[in-house]
Amino acid sequence: MPRKLAALVVLLLARVALADVPPPPSLTAHAWLLMDTTSEQLLASRNGEARIEPASLTKLMTAYVAFEALRKRSITLGQTIKVSERAWHAAGSRMFIEPRKPVTVQELLQGMIVQSGNDACIAIAEAVSGSEAAFVERMNSEAKRIGMKDTHFANSSGLPDPRHYSTADDLGLLAYRLIRDFPEYYKLYSEREYRYNDITQQNRNRLLWLDPNVDGMKTGHTESAGYCLIASAQRGGRRLVSVVIGAPTELLRIQESQKLLNFGFQAYDGLRLYEKNQEIGKLAVWKGSERELKAGPAADLYVTVPRGTADKLKAELVSQQPLVAPLAAGQRVATLRLSQEGRLVREYPLVALESVAAAGIFQRAWDSVTLWFR
Repeated sequence: MPRKLAALVVLLLARVALADVPPPPSLTAHAWLLMDTTSEQLLASRNGEARIEPASLTKLMTAYVAFEALRKRSITLGQTIKVSERAWHAAGSRMFIEPRKPVTVQELLQGMIVQSGNDACIAIAEAVSGSEAAFVERMNSEAKRIGMKDTHFANSSGLPDPRHYSTADDLGLLAYRLIRDFPEYYKLYSEREYRYNDITQQNRNRLLWLDPNVDGMKTGHTESAGYCLIASAQRGGRRLVSVVIGAPTELLRIQESQKLLNFGFQAYDGLRLYEKNQEIGKLAVWKGSERELKAGPAADLYVTVPRGTADKLKAELVSQQPLVAPLAAGQRVATLRLSQEGRLVREYPLVALESVAAAGIFQRAWDSVTLWFR
């Protein structure tokens, strides 16, 4: 994870103390949540921490690991993969790969993402890690690394298994990380259909046809999991992600997801507070060649608030004193506290926008004495 975003990401899926929070719509689903990934805020949820069966939503982590392998060049999009007997005989939904017909990584990714092929998942797993079992270990390692607290994978496709589970919170985090970490591959989730082996299959995410703002992500269904859908939509510079788990019908998972996305865009406003490297304040420096430094954010700072309440926001800069030189540009030096009607909404890390070298021996000695008395 980029260091400049680390302190912000830990706030993802943490409910913020907003004034006048609008009530979310009533949904027919076992668990659900809605987040604004631009500001990294949870807007609404129900049973977000309840353990659930992820079904084919699992394929988001399979893709995440595959995208990481592509970035590290351990596999390439044009690489030809020999299809194993195990992949060929995969149960459930398939893209219909065959042992006697080599397939490329690019084709497998489209077969997994658009067609939800379980055979494609196994073939990708074997290409990346040599076996599906080894690949699943990598999936669990990545889940732990990005902060999925109550998730364990037993396979790469999402077939039911007592050792295969997750939560709506964890899956929302995974969706956010996939979109943020691999924007070059995320566009695959917007493809409405894919043809392989003379068989055309449509993307099961029907919101791609119904809502022009929706550009992903993934459906899931088993008898025990019910109908599931993670959807992502971008409107006016904001990106929302909804997670619906355990809807009773395919139609309801679409309708409930649409309700959540509409609610988020209509009931909340997204604001950019400060731009990257914008000066927010000056801080006193001790034992330095300069007596103060400029502080600001290492990335654009956003917040999401109920519509019409932005004028109630108040910002406070809290310095980490004493700041003693030498100080490097990019070093965290303060916190921006955002409150609304006396309630803490968010805290953002601020960094030094410039370096400050150590002062001469006499200035350092004088500041040492001063600090001792303080």
